[in-house]
Amino acid sequence: MPPPSSTWSSRFARQTHAAYVIAKKDAVIYYLKPPVVSFGVIFPLFFYMAFAAGRQLSAGTMVPGIVAMALFFTASAVGPLVTPWERQARTWERLATSPASIWAIIVGDIAAGMAFGTLISLVPLGVGIGLLGAIVVDGAKLALGIVLGALAFSALGVLLAAPVTNTPSQVMMISNLIRLPLIFVSGVFLPLAALTPWARWLAPFSPLSYSADLIRIAFGGVGYFPPLFDVAALLVFSGSFLALTRVIHAATRAKVR
Repeated sequence: MPPPSSTWSSRFARQTHAAYVIAKKDAVIYYLKPPVVSFGVIFPLFFYMAFAAGRQLSAGTMVPGIVAMALFFTASAVGPLVTPWERQARTWERLATSPASIWAIIVGDIAAGMAFGTLISLVPLGVGIGLLGAIVVDGAKLALGIVLGALAFSALGVLLAAPVTNTPSQVMMISNLIRLPLIFVSGVFLPLAALTPWARWLAPFSPLSYSADLIRIAFGGVGYFPPLFDVAALLVFSGSFLALTRVIHAATRAKVR
């Protein structure tokens, strides 16, 4: 009989490979499509530019907001649709009864959204630095803001898809009702200190607040929260979204089996 550590490591390796296969499948089928890529780049840019029109904003003020917006939209946009699409195509039941664990399925879905959001956010980041002259003063905080933000936003998107439904339009309606208010109280358009009191009270409930805060600090701006608090909050949001998704998927998988 193999030692327990060997059994655990082999099981971990199999589930890691399963998560990789699921992430690769999501990337090829859902993410790497011209309409999805163009939406991820253009929509946040025009959304932010419409707000900034007529205002004298420096590159150091505008670029962090655009990067945070692009990251939030791209990392959380497709995740809510993956599971409903697969339920509609009757492929989710096959996945749920496969040897892949619930964690492997969830991690694979989140990894795909996380990677997509991170890559797309590099586009406005590169434009801001190369063409607009924005200067990054703290690369570590920028990396933390983007990577941890992508993790939290992708986990949120996968959580929104967890309840049983095979109608993508219903999920998108719920997704937009949740995501859009999170944007307006997150300090993306204005620093959190400049928001109204009620918006500042709601800001801590948006994971985007902490990612945008870290990215703003990375560009030399003044942060609203301490950087370590931003990092801790993003990790707590990510863990909470993961745990809730796991509970919902476990109940759904039990019914399928």
